[in-house]
Amino acid sequence: MSTASDAALAVVPAIEVEAISRRYGRVLALDEVSFSVQRQEVFALLGPNGAGKTTLLHILSTILRPDSGTARIGGVDVVRNPLEARQRLGIVFQEPSLDDRLTVRENLELHGLVFGVPRRLRRQRIEEMLALVELTQWADKVARTLSSGMKRRLEIARALIHDSEILMLDEPTVGLDAQTRNRIWDYVHRLRQQRNITVLVTTHYIEEVEGCDRVCIIDGGKVLALDTPGRLKSGHGHARLRLTPANDAVRSAISQRYAERLSPGAGEDLLLDSDEAFVAALLGEFGTGITAMQVEKPSLETVFLSLTGRAIRDQAAGAREQTLSFGRRGGEHTR
Repeated sequence: MSTASDAALAVVPAIEVEAISRRYGRVLALDEVSFSVQRQEVFALLGPNGAGKTTLLHILSTILRPDSGTARIGGVDVVRNPLEARQRLGIVFQEPSLDDRLTVRENLELHGLVFGVPRRLRRQRIEEMLALVELTQWADKVARTLSSGMKRRLEIARALIHDSEILMLDEPTVGLDAQTRNRIWDYVHRLRQQRNITVLVTTHYIEEVEGCDRVCIIDGGKVLALDTPGRLKSGHGHARLRLTPANDAVRSAISQRYAERLSPGAGEDLLLDSDEAFVAALLGEFGTGITAMQVEKPSLETVFLSLTGRAIRDQAAGAREQTLSFGRRGGEHTR
């Protein structure tokens, strides 16, 4: 039977972030970031590496303290009550964190012991999680013998052995092949359905967030936009025109004439921001010099480009944020 306290808890957001800022020396990693994540929502933080996503997750997981602002997990302040907040979280960090000398089952057993899960419940959940991430037949294999994808699946299973209400995933599919990335996302959505958990995931793979309930685009430590994928595309995206010039002279002429509309990475084709008036003008000027043309609908990639003016993948910046975040945590609270 539900109680008044249960009803009150249900309306408290799973995650609340209010005006969070964090500096590393002269670098402003987070600049008054605010948002909330509702219970049982799959919420994505989308941004290039170095945007501040990992720093924010480290604050939410009590590894780092913010310089200013407030963060709450299920209504619990992460600075004032870090242990209580941490108990509600299952976390998969970007960097590997398994004990590769232990078996798959032993990694799960150790995590359950650390979080004080009773023996009978611990054994039950280990079997449930092994089945969910399809690792039952590898349960007695040493973790170092697993593939990268299997290790990531084990980390997800481990994060849910205790009574975690919220699963936080920091770039969970980096370095994995496309098939394994798809399977990881299948597990995430299945977990939301089976466990009624909230999922907060960071990524710089735009195509991965189409199935999320809401997407928060972050860059330079600032929130640029937050909405459902559909509303982001309708509000900030734009159509693009993919065309094949008949020769190099036409390609050069179109590129120079419409340089402000040109997008990179189209190979032999040209990719330009488009609307009906532009298509008519282009055909009137270069119609005979274009051999093929296709209008592409607005996408989250065009949303990101329109908001930031740059491509999303910047690996060097990501490594720098990881170094700053971990390098400055001396004296910070860890569980």
